[in-house]
Formats: sequence, structure tokens, C-alpha cells
Amino acid sequence: MLGLGPASGWEFWGGDAGGQKYSALKEITPDNVGNLVRAFEYHTGDLVTRPSEVMKRTKFEATPLFVEDSLIFCSPFNEVIALDPGTGAEKWRYDPKISTDYRPANRFVCRGVTYWVDDQAPADAACRARIFMGTNDVRLIALDAKSGIPCAGFGNNGEVRIDVGMKLEWPGEFQITSPPAVGRGVVVVGSAIGDNRRVNAPAGTVRAFDARSGQPRWSFDPLNRDGIEAGHANVWAPMSVDEARGLVVLPTSSPSPDFWGGRRPGNNEHANSVVALRIETGELAWSFQIVHHDLWDYDLPAQPTLARIDTGAGQRDVVIQPTKHGFVFVFDRDSGKPVWPVEERNVPQSAAEGEKLSPTQPFPTHVPALTQQTISADDIFSLIPGMGAACKRQFAAARNEGLFTPPSTQGTLEFPFTGGGVNWGSAAFDPVNQILYANTSRVAHLIKLIPRADAAGFNPPPGHDFGQQQGAPFAMSRSVVMSPMGLICVKPPWGEMVAVDLKAGKILWRSTVGTTEDLAPLDLPFAWGTPLVSGVAITAGGLVFTGAMDAYLRAFDAHSGRELWQGRLPVPGVANPMTYLWKGEQYVAIGAGGHSEGGTSIGDSVVAFRLAREGESPSLLSRTLDRPGGRFWAAVAVLVLVVIALVIAGFRRRVSRRRTV
Repeated sequence: MLGLGPASGWEFWGGDAGGQKYSALKEITPDNVGNLVRAFEYHTGDLVTRPSEVMKRTKFEATPLFVEDSLIFCSPFNEVIALDPGTGAEKWRYDPKISTDYRPANRFVCRGVTYWVDDQAPADAACRARIFMGTNDVRLIALDAKSGIPCAGFGNNGEVRIDVGMKLEWPGEFQITSPPAVGRGVVVVGSAIGDNRRVNAPAGTVRAFDARSGQPRWSFDPLNRDGIEAGHANVWAPMSVDEARGLVVLPTSSPSPDFWGGRRPGNNEHANSVVALRIETGELAWSFQIVHHDLWDYDLPAQPTLARIDTGAGQRDVVIQPTKHGFVFVFDRDSGKPVWPVEERNVPQSAAEGEKLSPTQPFPTHVPALTQQTISADDIFSLIPGMGAACKRQFAAARNEGLFTPPSTQGTLEFPFTGGGVNWGSAAFDPVNQILYANTSRVAHLIKLIPRADAAGFNPPPGHDFGQQQGAPFAMSRSVVMSPMGLICVKPPWGEMVAVDLKAGKILWRSTVGTTEDLAPLDLPFAWGTPLVSGVAITAGGLVFTGAMDAYLRAFDAHSGRELWQGRLPVPGVANPMTYLWKGEQYVAIGAGGHSEGGTSIGDSVVAFRLAREGESPSLLSRTLDRPGGRFWAAVAVLVLVVIALVIAGFRRRVSRRRTV
């Protein structure tokens, strides 16, 4: 049920079925958050049992659920694990034994599992409460939520194998990476498909199954294929469910390939769209396209947020959709019509050969963009004199006409980059104070089309993605615009949390999130922010929790945006945090396993914090070294002491020699 958030638990990936990521818990407040201590640190064991080369292909993005008196989550290898919520002791574990001898297009990743209770089953029946999970090797699995034993009556001994519908180029081209959606006895799964491989790529079909038996119920291909040649338009991000209306709301992605669409003329409905389906039948209720004829990989990466808001003209049930290019769209949940005006505005034209662009794109007018959307030489970062020269050359050589500048053989600056704006971490909504919170990135990509004649011998430089786009006249390369020093060319902050008053259409505050401590040489702790793909959790206690690409869980004041607390993690927590109440105490937990695409260190942990109990207090280590910059300045202090000691020792030797002479 949508509303004011769970009283004690976190039963859905997004906190509730509509993805508000809000908790009504308020034991932890801005006044006492500094008294948080580590409750436990659990390790899946992957770091010591799996080859390092395999671990380098992982992203630990899972958000645990708090259900059945357990924390339940999935590892990047789709192992489902249940923990004691107070101690972190393992209660049960299920291993689907996926193969790891290949390279999945989107790495080994599992963002979460889904909980469902069959209210038609007897109270003591096995699998009355179920955990659903999609896997990297394209299975839908149902487990008993109390024991982890596969549900024998679901599919073939607890699993359904998905028929992709065509031959894959390699086993990792097609995956399921986000949690399924469940409502009215139907379980719905999307897919993640390798980008930029080919024109005739797998379809992004959304599939629904009976949640009890696993029998197919319906399928929906988001892409209208009349007169086009393309695949994808898949749903790789988390979906939302309105149980009362019987809707499942999908954020769809771009058609294939991403950066040239000459064989898919037109707007490519219902790609790059918010799509509401009747969950029992798959019938289209409504759809709104966010990007026409996408050539920028500006697919919808974020879970649609279902909320009830005060629009200034009364309360309305809405769908809030943040985007990679930094917009926030708000739609009426019944009709799909924008709550506030959306304008079709002219955008840059003159595309690559064979391409036909949309002359306009949708621009929301009420809610301001969450992040900057244009970039110029004035935005180049120059830490020391002359450092920005290489960045200036890259900027000057590329096409850069603002948002929606089309890809080119010259090279095109894309800003925000294909990671966002907002990414899969999605937005969070406080239903009491009517404020939206989101993490954003401030990074530019250089996108270059490579004529087919040159593509066969193209050897991409380090740090460049390369896609053949087979069947198109161009291959493509993509890279973050960086200086020779390895620094992002755009001025910091590179990652920000943003708070928005939707009713007023006003940005309330922005706060930099993250430091370079765990990314830069010598752990230099510059407070420049880090790119942010994960999201936040908000609480009635007035706090916003988030991870980043440095190894800290952070708490911000929800009212002011001031950073109040950092909790050290073994490796970066590039996952959405969650919170729950256990035996009268509020806990905050996050998956801390790092992110191979982000270049972080890799781990296999879930870490939880709670307030210090009577007789406890945060350790001296947590107040000193385990703070951003603590280790760096401690190392500097040690180095200074060593230098002083060497100087003193040298002085004494000289004095001693003089005395002997």
C-alpha cells in the first residue's frame, strides 16, 4: 500500500510498492545520528571463494528487504541470503549456481529480490510468503521466504526459464538485473540487454507469470515495430505497482542501437517512455514518451515513483519520473497526462548520414532540472594552471550545441552523460513534507560515430567503450571526458544530492556527496563529490541516507542538506540504503561490495548501523580515522613525525661527532 511508508520494515526494493524510499521510522534524528555505531558486518564469502578475475566483473547493487524477521538480499551471483536483522548471522542461503565463465554485458549484478504473500494459501503453508528473483542467466526463481527452499509448485521446481526469442551473440547479452514487480497474483520481469551490439538485437519484451504456478500470463513488447528494424526498448530498471488500480508502471529504455537510428524511423513508441499496464492482462492503460527517437542512451533508468502530492490545485495521485538528462516529469496516475505543462521544443538537428531526428523533444516547465544540462569551456576543471588545456582541446573539437546534440563522426559532447542525471538509484519522496530527493552526476561523455569502413580495425584507447552497432553504417565509441591526469574535465561537484519542492517547482538545496578518498592516488580526500548511480533512503526522523563511490554511508539533514554523519564501510556502498526497526531499535543498512564499472575496490559485505546502547559510544577510531580524510591526514602526520625524527637524529649525530673531535 502506498502512503506514509512502512511502520517497521522495508518490504519492497523501493521501500513500498511505489518506490517512495521513505520510512516512517524516527528513532534516529539529526540530533543523535552522530551516535550511530556499527551493528554488524556480514560477508557473503565471494571475495575469498571466487576468482579475482570474476570478482572484477561484479557490481554489488542489492538493497536488502526486511521481511519475515529477516534481512533478505541477493549477491551479484544471484545467491539469496537471509540474515538475522540484529546480529547479521546467516539464517539461510540459496544458490542458483549460475555460471561465471563468461562476461555479462552489464556485469554480474542483482539489485534486489521481491517479497509476496499469497493471501489465498493457508497460514502455515510452505511458500505462502515468497521471494522472487530474476537471474543473470535469465531465470525467474521463487523461494519460500522463511526457509529459502524453492517453491515446488512454481514452474519447474521453483524456477521458470525465460525464452529470449532469438539466438544470443553470447550468454551474457541478456540478463535480468532488477527485482521483479508483483501485484494481484502476477509477477512481472524486465531484462537488461547488451547495448550497441547490433541493430537486430533481442526484443525488450516484458513478461508476466502467475505468481503461484509460474504459468505465463502475458507479454508486452514496448517497441512498436511497424516499419522499423530494431530491438530492445527493454525495462532494465525497477518497476512500480499500484495494487489498488491494478497497474504496473514501467520505465522503458532506448531501441537498438543507441546512437544511430536510421533503420528505426519515427519516434519509436513506446521506447523511452513511462508505460502503465493492467497488471492482470498486460493491456496498455497509458504511455508518455520522455525522449523521441533516442540517440543519446537517455533511456529511463529510474523506478517510477508513485505518490500523492499537493499540486496547488488539490491532491492527486501521480507518477514521478526522474531522467538521465536531469528532468522530473509528473503524470496523473489515471490518465498519464502531465500534471504540469510539458512543451515540445526545437532541438539541434543535422545528424549523421541516414539518420532522421525528431525536430522537437519534451521539456517539463514546472519542476526545474535537477542538474546542469549545458556545458562550455567555462565549465572545464583546471586544478593547476595549464591542466585544463587538454580538456579545452577535447571540448573545442567536438559538436556541442546543448542538450540533444546528435552523435557525429566529429565527436559530440553529451552532457549530462549517459549515466545521468539520475540513474537506477531513482528518486525518493517524502509524502509528509512533499519533497523529492535524488542523487545526480555531473559528468560529460564524448560520443563518436565510426564509419563502418574504419570500424573493423578500430582499437579503442583505454577507458573507451566500443560498440560495433552491427547492421548500422557506423560503430561507436564512448568515453568520459577526462584530463591526462585522470580527472573529470567538468568542474566539481561530480555528484550531488538535490531536494525539490514539487508543488512550488523549486530546488530547495544541493549538497555534494562523496570524496575522492577511495578513488585517487594516496587516498587524497578532495570533497569534489563522486558520480552517483545509486539512490537515497529518507526517514520521518528528518534524515537522508546515501552511499557514494567512496567507502562511507552518509546521513544528511533532510531540511537543510547539511552532511551530519559518515559511517565507514569496508569498500564503497554503491547501492541504495534501507532502514528497519528490530526489537525497538532502528537500523540503517547498505550493501557494500563496490562497483567494477565505477573503478572502486571490490568487496562482498552488508553493513548495518544502529544507535549506541547504554554503556556504548562511537569508538575513537570511528570519530577520527574513519572519517573522510582521516587516513590521509594520519599518514601525513606520521610522515611529518618521521621527518622530524630523522632531522633530530641527524642533528644529534652531528653534535656527537663534534664532541668526539
